[in-house]
Amino acid sequence: MSEIGARDTDFPAREYPPERRRTPAGLIALALGGFGIGLTEFLIAGLLPQVARSFAVSEAAAGRLISGYALSVAIGAIALTAATTRLPHKVTLVGLLALFVIGNLLSAVAPGYAVMMLGRIVAALCHGSFFGIGSLVARSLVAPERKSRAVAVMFAGLTVANVLGVPFGAWVGERWGWRAAFWAVTAIGVLALAGIVALVPGPTRLPASPPSGVRAQLRTFRSTQVWLTLTATALGYGGMFGAFTYIAYTFTEVGGFSATDVPWLLMVYGMGLVVGNAIGGRAADHDRDRALVLSLLGLALVLAAFGLLAHNAVASVALTFLMGVTGFAAVPGLITRVTDAAHGAALAAGANVSASNIGNALGAWLGGTALTTGLGYTAPLHVGAGLALAAVAVMGVAACRERAAP
Repeated sequence: MSEIGARDTDFPAREYPPERRRTPAGLIALALGGFGIGLTEFLIAGLLPQVARSFAVSEAAAGRLISGYALSVAIGAIALTAATTRLPHKVTLVGLLALFVIGNLLSAVAPGYAVMMLGRIVAALCHGSFFGIGSLVARSLVAPERKSRAVAVMFAGLTVANVLGVPFGAWVGERWGWRAAFWAVTAIGVLALAGIVALVPGPTRLPASPPSGVRAQLRTFRSTQVWLTLTATALGYGGMFGAFTYIAYTFTEVGGFSATDVPWLLMVYGMGLVVGNAIGGRAADHDRDRALVLSLLGLALVLAAFGLLAHNAVASVALTFLMGVTGFAAVPGLITRVTDAAHGAALAAGANVSASNIGNALGAWLGGTALTTGLGYTAPLHVGAGLALAAVAVMGVAACRERAAP
């Protein structure tokens, strides 16, 4: 594979007006879109019992509304991004959010399980492409030295949704029924759509014109740096979600917490995501590769320590927060790194979202395998630490090759 440089200098230096050196209103609109999409992904977990009773289906069938969404995210991140490569990014984002609104509207009015699943799939198809293309738009709205922070602002909506999604869904569902939760998300989608139309300039492109057309964008995948960054993304997410998927069992079976404690412990984790996202964006703008190596290494150490100290309630709370901080701190830098390596190709941004979902599935599978083989409820934490260490190694190789490149 050839080396297509991942350096910031791939994009020509240019003077940016003062408004591009602070947070533009368009970033807030993107963050609101991310918040709505994140709510759609997370709130269903708190509504599954109601949905199952409403449609007279089993708990397992209701659970497929979550797994079906995740599978559609991975497919849509590549398929829809490829299908829209020649469209201006703003036009694509408007279309994706329109799809999101339609999907949640279908879920809100669904007369049966099949239509509910269709609504989940339609809403999920826009998820990966929105965050992939949205990250390109976010960085185009600010000066180059603020690009990772701009991506972090957009992803702030997703991290806040992670904190509020499950309790929001449960609260609305208890008061007004599960359909009301999807009506609320539909309304948020409409607001985000209006915000992007009004506040995001168009057409939005990176300073250097990205490759146009599917073939041209596919050629950017000849870059070793693209594949190394995607691999680090998958392993990093795999480490975090390998541990997170089974964290409730760790809390109750090892830490001595009750089942009623789990929701607030998950909110502690979500607050860590918010903090890590903000820190990671700023650190990546200062020294991206160093920040990525340190954040992934921090995740590995936190997970390893958690595996050893999970029996201690105080340590568990602190390490849950740190798991969120270190787990998400790498996200803004990984996104800007892969898009730099691919010269701003939207398909690479979409592939980054797919890589994260592949990592989620890999981590959950390996963590579950460790549990079923009788290694104990702390085993997923050690599995996660191992995957995070592998991500450190890959990121280290990528950084060394980057510095050695002419």
